[in-house]
Amino acid sequence: MKRAPFALGLMIFCLFNSPAFAASSPEEESYTTIEWTDLMPADDLEALLNPPEDLQEIEDGSAEDLISNQIQAAISQASDSRYQQALSSTNIRPEYDKKRIRIPGFIVPLSFGENNSITEFFVVPYFGACIHVPPPPPNQIIFGKYPEGFKLDALYDAFWIEGTLSTSLVENDMATSAYSIDIFQITDYVE
Repeated sequence: MKRAPFALGLMIFCLFNSPAFAASSPEEESYTTIEWTDLMPADDLEALLNPPEDLQEIEDGSAEDLISNQIQAAISQASDSRYQQALSSTNIRPEYDKKRIRIPGFIVPLSFGENNSITEFFVVPYFGACIHVPPPPPNQIIFGKYPEGFKLDALYDAFWIEGTLSTSLVENDMATSAYSIDIFQITDYVE
């Protein structure tokens, strides 16, 4: 199968966020459950779902398929390509500013408090984002602060994040996020 790395991640989190996973209980009604693609402007989503043909022609396992080679190829391509712009887009959906949301995601720790509890982190749509592969676009990363901290048993555990979303840019050595969330609650992801 031929595909671009982010497009594969996009397919995974679209599946992860399908309506079958969006059931809510009465105590969650005050938070609107959203999908990751809801945070992306339509033109960015369109560009990422339709990568350039030269990326689609890369054979799995070939030298061109290696992430380091893909990064080099992306740099060498014209930076004005709509696909490349979407990969680094900080464009947001302003209607989500100050909205109470509930979204599933994975935690990428940034800061730790007492007893190694996580106090600052990125929430990302798929496992390994920002760690093993290039980060998703900034409009697919949410910065979270949780002063009381919480323990993370494994990076591959998914969580429901509830809180008030803000459209604010946060830059970090690991990645840049176009959204932040004032967290109300973090719970284990359960279908």
